Order: sequence, then C-alpha cells, then structure tokens
Amino acid sequence: MARRYKERRYHRRRRDNYYNPGRTLSSALRRPTTQIALLLIVGLVIFLILQVGNKKGSNTATGLPGEISVSEAYTKYQTGAFFLDVRTQEEWNEFHAPNATLIPLDQLPTRLSELPKDKEIVVVCRSGTCSQQGREILLNAGFTQVTSMQDGLTDWRTSGYPIQP
Repeated sequence: MARRYKERRYHRRRRDNYYNPGRTLSSALRRPTTQIALLLIVGLVIFLILQVGNKKGSNTATGLPGEISVSEAYTKYQTGAFFLDVRTQEEWNEFHAPNATLIPLDQLPTRLSELPKDKEIVVVCRSGTCSQQGREILLNAGFTQVTSMQDGLTDWRTSGYPIQP
C-alpha cells in the first residue's frame, strides 16, 4: 500500500510539472546557485557588448577612427601629426619613426603634460596592442584628437616607411 501511494505521488508530481512547467522554473530560480549563475551570465553579456562597442569605435568628439592603418598613419605623419611611441626604451633604440616622441606606456599617465592638446596624436607601438592602451589612456585624460596605428611599427618598417636605428 505504501508503495502504491508513493507511485501515485510520483506520477502526480510528474503530471503537474508537465502541465505546469513554470513551476519547475520558479523553483529553480529560488536556488542561490541558479541566481548567481544567472547574474554572472547577464554580467558577461553586458561586458562583451561594451567591449565590442569600444574596440574599434571612433572618437565621437572629433570623428577620428579608433585605429588607422599603417598607410593612413604615414599620411598623417607627412602632414605633421604628433607621433607618440609607447614602447620601451630598448625597443625604441632598435628602430623608431623619425620625429616620434617616446613615452613608455607605463610612464604615460604621469607624463601627459608633455603632449599637445591642440594637435592630432597618433599612438604607435611595435605590434598595435600597446598603442590601443595608450590611446585609451589619452582619451580618458581628456585628449580628443587621438588615434592609434594598427599593426605597429614592425609593419611600418616592412612597408618601407622611414625609420631611424
């Protein structure tokens, strides 16, 4: 008799859940682990959306693109844009673009006063990764005419543009 009662109770529960699937969802959402997992997923989605939006967005104050190609950077170089090299001193000593200014990335936040606020700044590095970080530092500090060069000075040299040893 007890077994039969348990079987009925089990089948009734399955039938209720089949006809009322929201009941199982609401009970699952009451668990703290489910709530934390849901919050983490939502947070991750928001983070990814923000990262994609900032990755190659333009500087809305001036309309400058976030990144420019090596050939576009050379055009800006020829027209007198300020070239900021954020590599280390050792990398700079290997080769650099003539008339560029070296301020290593780790020193940039404390040396912002050395940069012109009224001139377009092109941030460069060896491969293009650190220049993006440098651009973000400058934009956060209130500089408006800032862009970074994709692919870095390695491609600059490969393209045959001027360098100094």
